[in-house]
Amino acid sequence: MLRAITAGLLLAFSVPTVAHAQDAATQQAAEAGPLDRRAQDVVGWLRGDIAPGDLFTAEFLSQIPAAALEQMNAQLESQFGAVVGVESVETVSPMQARIAIRFERAIGSGTMILADTGEARIAGLQLSDFAPIAGSGASADETGAEAIAADLADLPGVVAAWFGPLDGEPIFSYGDADRQFALGSAFKLYVLGAIGEAVAEGRLRWDQVVPVGQASFPSGITQNWPEGAPATVQTLATLMISISDNTATDTLIRQVGRERVEEFLRRTGHSAPERTLPFLTTREMFLLKTLDVGPTYAAIDQDERRAMLADLGGDDVTTEQVVAALAEPVLVEDIEWFASMEDERRLLRTLIALSDPTLFDILAVSPQLSEKQRAGWSYAGFKGGSEPGVLNLTWLLRDEAGRWHMLAASWLDPQAPVDNTALGLIAVRILALR
Repeated sequence: MLRAITAGLLLAFSVPTVAHAQDAATQQAAEAGPLDRRAQDVVGWLRGDIAPGDLFTAEFLSQIPAAALEQMNAQLESQFGAVVGVESVETVSPMQARIAIRFERAIGSGTMILADTGEARIAGLQLSDFAPIAGSGASADETGAEAIAADLADLPGVVAAWFGPLDGEPIFSYGDADRQFALGSAFKLYVLGAIGEAVAEGRLRWDQVVPVGQASFPSGITQNWPEGAPATVQTLATLMISISDNTATDTLIRQVGRERVEEFLRRTGHSAPERTLPFLTTREMFLLKTLDVGPTYAAIDQDERRAMLADLGGDDVTTEQVVAALAEPVLVEDIEWFASMEDERRLLRTLIALSDPTLFDILAVSPQLSEKQRAGWSYAGFKGGSEPGVLNLTWLLRDEAGRWHMLAASWLDPQAPVDNTALGLIAVRILALR
């Protein structure tokens, strides 16, 4: 998604490599084309000299308001130091370029897209690769595990992170690896596993055509499809993982059976399955938090919860009502799907054990890693999830020697929405510790 400048869930994360200083001199403004001029203006914006309204299109700012951009700028400066200038501009087309911006301790590179060649406002900007600068003067203490842990400690709420081989000791860990965290849409990894298990047992086929079920709420695209529209299991699973399609997810849960997903969760060795059961569809989760029944649901036992779900209703609830109801954290410690770092390791080991090439292909459709970032990894799969107050990032990685790794981070703040950019930038640095 190019209409964002963030290391958040919908953008690529980077595996930093050592960068070498280059001559950053550029053409004078009078001689520069619109791409070069706008790259210089990005630096001016990052320094606070140019207002977002003078640089970006109105559509861009409608999706990422100026206040959010200011917050992201602060995160970039905190992580990588003050902006120094333009490192390079590589023209891709008259309205698109690959740009690199030099910060004190890193070079951030990505894509810039202009709306036109006249006024040349920026319609898309993505900085996704952050490479530490050799000789930047930063010590290992400032850039290594201790500094990362300190930055995680500064985040409000509770945070945990784990990076290392699935069958070994962590390269980096932070927080309580056994604490249960809300997963957001990363719970869909459990649904994917249950589908993969059903395929292995012959109960489903990846090419089996099934009808799309009752619409949930965005994200996704199938909420706009006619109910009953035919789609293969593989198509729905790919949409579920790659774009976090909620209606596709609910269709798959109904197709494989809620109880089968719950059984799969238990078989992974989940340490606290009762926190997640009954295993909610996305529509049920949204309705519980939008209607005034959430606190009641949170307080009753499993059998009573199942009875409540059977009579939940909510056919007249609109997307606008859901968005308004979930503008702030709502029961994020009570109504969600939960797992610890250790539970996630068990889950990924179970997915690997299925040895299903289609399952691996689905996970790798949107790995949130650029080609440069995938260097050194023979496989990269990703699923993230969020709602206000909740963020989870989970990668399944295999090195060139064939050893499987996990990078996962969870952040929970029941008091306020969390900043996806902050944790995303820290994840970049964790991955660089390899």
